[in-house]
Amino acid sequence: MGARVRAASRLQPPRGRFLEVGNARLHFLDRGFGAPVVLLHGLGSMVEDFELSGLFGLAARQFRVVAFDRPGYGYSTRPRGTAWTPRAQARLLHAALEKLGIARPVILGHSWGTLVALAYALEYPAQLRALVLASGYYFPTVRPDGALLVPPAIPVLGALLRHTLSPLVGRLLWPAWLRLLFAPLPVPGYFSRFPTWRALRAEQLRAVGQESAMLVPSVISMSRRYPEVRARTTIIAGAEDRYVRPARHSERLHELLPDSTYRRVSGAGHMVHHADPQTVFQAIEECT
Repeated sequence: MGARVRAASRLQPPRGRFLEVGNARLHFLDRGFGAPVVLLHGLGSMVEDFELSGLFGLAARQFRVVAFDRPGYGYSTRPRGTAWTPRAQARLLHAALEKLGIARPVILGHSWGTLVALAYALEYPAQLRALVLASGYYFPTVRPDGALLVPPAIPVLGALLRHTLSPLVGRLLWPAWLRLLFAPLPVPGYFSRFPTWRALRAEQLRAVGQESAMLVPSVISMSRRYPEVRARTTIIAGAEDRYVRPARHSERLHELLPDSTYRRVSGAGHMVHHADPQTVFQAIEECT
């Protein structure tokens, strides 16, 4: 199993650039020219998700688009000794953007990435043009998937699991997981190009477990501050999202944010940027 993970990294070397920020090393894609747009992926994902959806290419025709592997994902490191909360990741992102000379970007977050985007808006309100939040989890609700996702982050036991059993279980459950995320639409054939085995490497499983464990505490803490967000915000959700119910999350957030619009995409699920990349792109375009 470990050999498959290592082989995936050799066969799919990084195509982006690297940036040293503090003790972290971030991998990112940087394409296009114009107003800056930053893309932040969700739990368990990587920059390839935005490429495969077509959103990265659409946006790069008109804007400078920077998509990051968040800490511990893809080819980015996740230094130990730091609790990589949404706030900590927002601070890391801000430092990275300063190094890249990027000011006042539009930040798009998908799923878990929406929390980093919101944290950025709360920490750096004057240094943000707008937010686009897609398929986000914003309020505490029951997450049964935590029983599967959290164990690889447990001290000692987690280290054993993520080097032995967890990659195998993850690979066996991968098709069902994708069906849940893409439902009610079928999983698109092109998604077979997503680097599945690289997503199951030990470092990424640790990141997934840690972020799954901190999800509910993070939104409990952050939700009290949502009304403080002053950035222009577009909230997008798939009407048929079975993983994060829009009525419990996106619609409630829209009611709390003073300068927000809400787009409900009919026939789409959690992977709304795959179901309708043009609508997501239009939201970016309208913010710039």
